[in-house]
Amino acid sequence: MFDSHCHLDFPEFDKDREETLNQCWDERIRSICIPATEARFWPRILKLFNQKPDSVRRYVALGLHPYFLDSHKESHLDDLKESLKHHSETVSAVGEIGLDYALADSNRVQQHYYFVRQLAVADQFNLPVILHCRKAHDDILKQLRQFKLKNGGIVHAFSGSEQQARQYIELGFKLGFGGTITYERARKTRQLVATLPLSSLVLETDAPDMPMSGYQGQRNTPTQLPLVLRKIAELRASPVEEIAQATTENALSILAKQGDWAM
Repeated sequence: MFDSHCHLDFPEFDKDREETLNQCWDERIRSICIPATEARFWPRILKLFNQKPDSVRRYVALGLHPYFLDSHKESHLDDLKESLKHHSETVSAVGEIGLDYALADSNRVQQHYYFVRQLAVADQFNLPVILHCRKAHDDILKQLRQFKLKNGGIVHAFSGSEQQARQYIELGFKLGFGGTITYERARKTRQLVATLPLSSLVLETDAPDMPMSGYQGQRNTPTQLPLVLRKIAELRASPVEEIAQATTENALSILAKQGDWAM
């Protein structure tokens, strides 16, 4: 299995990060992608990169998250380019980037500025992007159509319409589904999981956030990924192993460097 979105760098894992990774291995989770939120955390994320065999492979992404707009500076965009130059063999994507219109007091103009600039960086370095989107799919899709990124990306925690989903897929994107689908109230998202092409789906936890149903109020961890896997298999009436293999291959097709394909 591949957890395509896990903030393993967050302080919530400082006390048991290695133990958590060992537990992931026991749960047959072989790969995790760790996206950044702020520039100050990039060095910590880069240290978590790991491609050693017989351990959980850790892919990393660098970017500026729209939720932390007040922490971003113009200079961080140049820093991003420099980091990608110096760590070209390490960084798999630009992310977590995007637009969040659910933030009532956030500056949308500024959000848009950082988002478009980071899309340009991804285009320059031929990297995929990991997208954060809340109530902004149409605006994000508009920009993606303009940039036409060669390597697409992943739409994290997808919650849009079927029409929007298929537009992302046409642009070369995979759609991330996590703990939301373990809740019965998520009927629309569950229906999407059941009907979209399997080739478009990837698993995620968004740990330490987005706890699964039955675990509300607790820290989410990547070890919970099998709950997402089993729910998708149930919704699609498909074998668990089939979903595990397909979603892993889907994530690797976006995030793995050439020649680096580990199940």
